[in-house]
Amino acid sequence: MLKILSAAMLLLCFFAVPTNAQTYPSKPIRLVVPYPPGALTDLLGRAIGERLAAALKQPVIIDNRAGAGTLVGAEVVAKSPADGYTLLMATSTTLGISPALYRKSPIDPVKDFAPVAQAGAVTFFLIANPSFGAKSVKEMIDIVKANPGKFHYGSVGNGSPHQLFMEALKKEYGLDIQHVPYKGTLAALPDLLTDRIQIMFSDATVAIPQIQAGKVVALGTSSAKHTTLIAGVPAVADTVPGFDWQAWQGVVAPAGTPPAILALLSAELQRIQSTTEFRALLVRFGMDPAPPNTPEQFAAIVKSDVERWAKAVAAAGVVVD
Repeated sequence: MLKILSAAMLLLCFFAVPTNAQTYPSKPIRLVVPYPPGALTDLLGRAIGERLAAALKQPVIIDNRAGAGTLVGAEVVAKSPADGYTLLMATSTTLGISPALYRKSPIDPVKDFAPVAQAGAVTFFLIANPSFGAKSVKEMIDIVKANPGKFHYGSVGNGSPHQLFMEALKKEYGLDIQHVPYKGTLAALPDLLTDRIQIMFSDATVAIPQIQAGKVVALGTSSAKHTTLIAGVPAVADTVPGFDWQAWQGVVAPAGTPPAILALLSAELQRIQSTTEFRALLVRFGMDPAPPNTPEQFAAIVKSDVERWAKAVAAAGVVVD
C-alpha cells in the first residue's frame, strides 16, 4: 500500500510542473524597469516586452520605478509573488554596484532574485577633449602624472560605472585627477567639449557620434574584447592588463519562481536575442549582443559580478547612506 501511495505522489509531482508551464502566462506580465522612461534600460525593456508579449500572447506592461540607484524598482520585484508575473529589467548597477554602494541596501542581489537571461552588454568608451593632448591611454596616464591635480574627469554620479572605471585607473597608477559628477552623460558632454573637464568614460550612444565627428578623441574601451560598434578604438586593457569592464543588462524574477516558468521565459528571450533584427537593435542602442545563456549561466555571471563590483566600490571608497 505504501509503495502505491508513493508512486501516486511521484506521478502527481511529475504532472504538476508541466501544468504550470502550460498554463503560464494566463494574465498580463509586469516588467519593472528601475530607470525613468527614455533611459537605455527603459528602451531595451520596452523592446523586450513588445516581443515577449507577442510570443506569450499576453501583454507585458512596463512599470518604471526609478530611484535609489535602481534599488526602488529592485525591491518592488524582490517582494513580489514568485509566480512569473513580475519581472525586473536588471543591470550591473541594480545587482552589482548599488547593493555595495548603499550602506543599507534593501535587497540581496543573489538571494532575492532568480536570473532568467542576459540581454546584452554595454561597453564604455574613454574619451578626451582634443586639447588635452592624449591620443592613447598611455599618453593620458603620462599627462595626468606630469600635472597632478590640474585635470578633471566627469561621470554620471558617485558610484556610477563611469566613476568606478576611472577610480580603478587612478588607484593603479596613482593618478591625481579630480572627479566631477553630473546627472547623466549628456549633461557632462558640453563640459567635455568646452574643456571644463578633460576626460570621461561614456556609453557608446553618446561617445560614438562625437568620435565620428572628430569632436573627441577615443582613448580606449572598457571591455578587454575589442568592440564591433566602431573600428579602430583599442581596449584600455591593451595598455592596462586586466582592465575588463562591461555593464550587462538582463531579466530576472523574484527568488523562488518555478523552474519551469524560468525555463520558458529564458527560452523565449534567447529566441528573441537570436534574431538578426533584435541584434541590430542592440547595436543601435550602443550595446554588444550577449551570447544566449540559460538561467544557470546568467546566475553565475550575476554572482561573479556582485563580488567584482563590491571590490570596485570598496576600492573607490564611495558609500551612500
